[in-house]
Amino acid sequence: MTDVTLTVNGTQVTAQVEGRTLLVDLLREDARLTGTHVGCDTSQCGACVVHVNGEAVKSCTMFAVEADGAEVTTIEGMANADGSLSTLQQAFQDHHGLQCGFCTPGMVMSAAALLKENPKPSAQEIRDYLEGNICRCTGYHNIVKSILAASGQDAGAIAAE
Repeated sequence: MTDVTLTVNGTQVTAQVEGRTLLVDLLREDARLTGTHVGCDTSQCGACVVHVNGEAVKSCTMFAVEADGAEVTTIEGMANADGSLSTLQQAFQDHHGLQCGFCTPGMVMSAAALLKENPKPSAQEIRDYLEGNICRCTGYHNIVKSILAASGQDAGAIAAE
């Protein structure tokens, strides 16, 4: 067992983990932050995306010991300080960028990383960036609209595909 200490959403979390413990498991089981989902166990779906030191990471592909000392942001840490939804989260709600909600945490975390890197992405750039995130419900159209809206662009400007 190894002691791991990381800062999750601004709060220090220390846990004793086995070397094989994945970051997603530490977040869900030890930190009790269940917004980060385990979808496929093969790093294909993106439901487990979190930010580690500001970078989007599939937390099912990272060992918890690799995150020792890191700053981690999960979907729970995306809300505003007063608990209200962030602009990006609100855009997902306003533009129906979610249905069952299972992929939504990973989509929001990936979208936040995209907008940090490219504040005004095109619809095609959004689609390309989200290639590693799978949604089985929405068809992605409203997810793209949501991200466009969050970036301050006209979400109604894209045609249905």
